[in-house]
Amino acid sequence: MDAQLEGYLLEAEKENLEHQRIFMICPVRGATEEEKEFLRAYKKVLQSRGAQVHYPEEDTIQQDPTGGYGICTQNGQRIINSTQVRVYWTKKSGGSLYDLGTAFNEHLRSKKPIRLINRDLVKQIKDEEGKSKSFEHVLLRLDSLAKSY
Repeated sequence: MDAQLEGYLLEAEKENLEHQRIFMICPVRGATEEEKEFLRAYKKVLQSRGAQVHYPEEDTIQQDPTGGYGICTQNGQRIINSTQVRVYWTKKSGGSLYDLGTAFNEHLRSKKPIRLINRDLVKQIKDEEGKSKSFEHVLLRLDSLAKSY
């Protein structure tokens, strides 16, 4: 695991997360082995700090005879029932877009905090693109807002 990912784990180890129910938005299909290793470790750190954590790779039933409707339903309910959402953002995850939309709606409805796990990497994506509108801009704004709650 690279040093930047290890730094994200160290940040999480400083948090008091008792009574928190956290949903992790992250890639499942197409996630690299390094990303999966990191996300499993991140989940364990959050749990060690007192949180209940839903990590879709492990906690969402991925065999879905409805073609994805069941997965979206499971994740949507978990996002609604969470106290906060953590996002590991990459551009390669279509499912993350759906989950982010659900989480954003919850943020609008109840100011549910949405925090970035990999903020520095998202900044790099945003800077490389140079676009005025992007999901990366939205995520960075949500992450900043979450720190004020």
